[in-house]
Amino acid sequence: MQLVFATHNAHKTDEVRAILEATPYRVESLADLNIHEEIPETGDTFHANALQKAMYLYDRLQRPIVADDSGLEVDSLGGAPGVHSKRFSPEATAQHNNTLLLSKLQNITERNARFRCVVAVVGLGEPFTVEGACEGHIARDLRGEGGFGYDPLFLPDAIPGRSLAECSAEEKNGISHRGVAFRALAHALSQRSV
Repeated sequence: MQLVFATHNAHKTDEVRAILEATPYRVESLADLNIHEEIPETGDTFHANALQKAMYLYDRLQRPIVADDSGLEVDSLGGAPGVHSKRFSPEATAQHNNTLLLSKLQNITERNARFRCVVAVVGLGEPFTVEGACEGHIARDLRGEGGFGYDPLFLPDAIPGRSLAECSAEEKNGISHRGVAFRALAHALSQRSV
């Protein structure tokens, strides 16, 4: 059975295909279907945005849809940047987002944070969601050359002493919020197909 994954990102699609390989479901991306429009995400939670994207595409395509939303939550900032992670700064670039985050945490010692991902599925019976998180805290300066987004500032609890930008792709995928969420999805899909 085919699942449409609400993304244009080829790397993300490959990662999800690999995770879902052991299920009876095969993943097609929006790029595979030649759909290039922006999908609305106007909710105030990751859960709301993931469901909104999945329902929007299901209404249009009438095929099973998988959609995700994710971002960084910093406890001392009340969960910000949260759903605004990509557009935290007016410039909406990784460099500006990281600079703004550091400035907001400049005099704050409590720097606990997590990356969170919510995955929604619509079109396989009742809509459902799964989620994953990667716990850690925010460094005081940028560290490492790898990764993207907030990775140079995020120090995961699972790999002490290094930022995500200092981890290999394999290490990062093993603990990432997206990997955890999609492995939970693979388990949920396997249970549904029994």
